[in-house]
Amino acid sequence: MEAVSVKRYRRFERVIEFWRAYSRTRLGLIGLGILLFYTLMAIFAPWIAPYDPKARVGGSFEPPSAEHPLGTDEMGRDILSQVIYGTRVSLLVGVLAALLAAAIGSAVGMVSGYFGGLVDDLLMRITDLFLVIPGLPFIIVLSVVLGPSIWNIILVIAIISWPSVARLVRSETLSLKERLFVQASRVSGATDLYIIVHHILPNVLPIVAASMVLTITSAIILEAGLSFLGLGDPTKISWGTMLYFADRQGALLSDNPYYIIAPGIALIGIGLAFVFVSYALDEVVNPRLRERER
Repeated sequence: MEAVSVKRYRRFERVIEFWRAYSRTRLGLIGLGILLFYTLMAIFAPWIAPYDPKARVGGSFEPPSAEHPLGTDEMGRDILSQVIYGTRVSLLVGVLAALLAAAIGSAVGMVSGYFGGLVDDLLMRITDLFLVIPGLPFIIVLSVVLGPSIWNIILVIAIISWPSVARLVRSETLSLKERLFVQASRVSGATDLYIIVHHILPNVLPIVAASMVLTITSAIILEAGLSFLGLGDPTKISWGTMLYFADRQGALLSDNPYYIIAPGIALIGIGLAFVFVSYALDEVVNPRLRERER
């Protein structure tokens, strides 16, 4: 019991130390605040949105008013409500795609770096193959083959995102497996699986987390891009599908340009938030960068 309590106390201390280091970065706090705003908006969308985003509540392309602060679209649906509900889809795609990419990339990177030899050569050649494939054409082809679905978009984005994570994790694993604590664990009779799970994985998690943040940003932008090209899920309201229908209806030429401006600003805001958080995490994970900033 005492050993368990000591471990929990040490973990708590690490969390406190991490937060102290993170809170020293102004951009990190700004990014975290913006992300909190988007997260709360996604969670409480049914209570925040003034209307059902799919319901006709006014005329076509009504200008901004007290009833519709951002106006309405071509079908008379409230644009503000669509922007609020679109946060849910964008965050869902970004987070799940990043988690899946991180899981695949971490597994490949750790196995490749730890075992080396033929296993390393085989896994890295597969990784290189995915890295040299042109990203956008590959995404478009996969999206067309798999069909327009949010889950298919998540899978497609994860498939093209995991190789960069695998490269980072492999590089760190090559260094970690030569450390004294890993050598001691191996000499004491620990299995390879035990060493990877209990020694390698906890030490590569900070790098994976920092990489995930940028992957989330890329995933959100890619989902919006695919939806704008007409390859998204038309049954789901996202910022990308809003841009797609706004472009088709010539929103910029109508009396309500907010149809394009609103989801565009939302995408820019969440992208900047994740970039700020990634910058802060990089400072926390990289002591040399933190010392240089001082």
